[in-house]
Amino acid sequence: MLSTLTTAAPTTAAIDAFVSQQDAQSLADKSIENGLETVANTPSFNQLILALIESPAFSEVLGEEFAKVDAIAGIAACRSLRSCLNLSLGRFFGLLAELISAFDSAEGNRWYAFSNRVYQSGLSDRKLLNYLLEGNQKDFYQDLSQKLVLSNPHAIYPTSCYRESAGFVESTADDQTIEAVVRSSTFSSIKIVDNSLKIENTLLRDTYISHGRCVCLIDENVEQFYGERLEQYFAHHGIQLEKRVYRAMEVDKGIYTVEKMLGDFKSLGVSRNEPVLLMGGGVLADTGGLACALYHRNTPYVMLSTSIVAGVDAGPSPRTCCDGFGYKNLFGAYHPPILSITDRFFFSTLREGWLRHGIIEIIKMAVIKDIDLFEDLEAAGPRLISTRFGTTNLQGDDTISPLSQKILGGAIRSYVAAEYNNMYETHQCRPHAYGHTWSPGFEIEAGLLHGHAVAIGMGFGAYLSYRMDWITKEACHRIMRLISTFGLSLWHDVLNNKETLYASQEKIFQKRGQNLVAPLPKGKIGQCGYLNSLSRAELFQAIEDYAEICKDYPRGGLGIEPHCSDVGLEDPSTVGQPLADPARFSPPEPLEAMSAV
Repeated sequence: MLSTLTTAAPTTAAIDAFVSQQDAQSLADKSIENGLETVANTPSFNQLILALIESPAFSEVLGEEFAKVDAIAGIAACRSLRSCLNLSLGRFFGLLAELISAFDSAEGNRWYAFSNRVYQSGLSDRKLLNYLLEGNQKDFYQDLSQKLVLSNPHAIYPTSCYRESAGFVESTADDQTIEAVVRSSTFSSIKIVDNSLKIENTLLRDTYISHGRCVCLIDENVEQFYGERLEQYFAHHGIQLEKRVYRAMEVDKGIYTVEKMLGDFKSLGVSRNEPVLLMGGGVLADTGGLACALYHRNTPYVMLSTSIVAGVDAGPSPRTCCDGFGYKNLFGAYHPPILSITDRFFFSTLREGWLRHGIIEIIKMAVIKDIDLFEDLEAAGPRLISTRFGTTNLQGDDTISPLSQKILGGAIRSYVAAEYNNMYETHQCRPHAYGHTWSPGFEIEAGLLHGHAVAIGMGFGAYLSYRMDWITKEACHRIMRLISTFGLSLWHDVLNNKETLYASQEKIFQKRGQNLVAPLPKGKIGQCGYLNSLSRAELFQAIEDYAEICKDYPRGGLGIEPHCSDVGLEDPSTVGQPLADPARFSPPEPLEAMSAV
């Protein structure tokens, strides 16, 4: 336990003091009322509450403090507990058990057992502050609550325990000019978990038990394989499941889908602090996340990713979005999940083509961020596909499963570090946009899977880097070879439509604040630089030269099952995306016409 440490920072010291001073018999008292009273009526409990409220929840200091004692798994609970007075007793003791378990699993198990008894009692839904105001420490908590209204309102009346905002203003003497600054902080947990729907795995149970129900949006393809298991999971844990099934193919990624989700939220009465569960791939992550961002302007959600694209990219991403007016991701909001779960065992039911196109998001991070990840991908090779990331068809291979876990972890860490450091895209030095400069222009036109379109953009980008002497010839071909090894595309004849690529470049130039800022490998694999200028003539010549290089690669640089139609998806180049109500998106009538009606 923590007491074995020679030094302890304020938060961890308070946890240590609290646990060490608790009588184990009080947790096992037959009367849960007596147990609660014994736990709460100790000085160490009061000190723990103060430490949790005052902990620097959104500071790197807290993370460093927990990392020093190898208790990173408890950071999310600690951050949530900064609003502990506003939590129900059930939720409070559930989070407290999670926090203690990060330091000592045996001690944590005792507190989990205690929290389960609280959940099963009639006291579970009582707010912690109300309970304390009726106990022996009522004067202490009455005074504390009054002070917190002014000093720390997030601790006493939070809208969401996952976010915090602050700001300040300066004004002229007559208040006719007011300058304001606003800051916002949020936190998110990203976990790689195997078999998240096994009854013994309590991650989802612990997330939803205090709410009494789980509102879930699920991809209809995922529903076919896992819908019944999802129902059994929540039924076993006594949690009501409100499930809504959505078709979530690329052609469904429109505002009309988001509107339907908003209607479901309203009919179900989703509250502002109730996390919605999204279970599916990238399209559901994008549209469902946007619906949550719009509903109550900030509804939390949990992303349970069932595809590689979602698991390492769209799932933990704060960028929620949908398509509109023929443009990809035209509408959107920055709204990260409170919890993102990547479970590789969902990959076992994916078609190889879906697996293949998702792997490019891992290669992307390896090329521009993490050479160790790149080398792990070279070591794993196509085994990632044939074994579904080490979950099936192992045939005596005892290395691919741990290597798969390592690859997923490295990819997600690299991605989240890049994405969350610039969550609102306030600048365009975004390494994770590698491969996404020219691909948006030809992806839909060619009917390509997103992963194959990005792979082409990455291969072409690697060639541009070599062409500019940013990387060596050997590094360029090493990157292209890794892409090709997985059966991903280096080339598609749509690139012969050079004007399409230049038009995409022009749109990206506008989108990125009058800069191209195309991320490319620079220096060596695992490092990134940014190309900010490429003329039409230079682009066209580079495409022609790149085409010649691709001819020497397997399949002439073509990918395996590169099109949406190849893997059973509708072709976005031929299927229209209707607006929910076109009239609402039409320009307003002239004033003369309006007055004549």
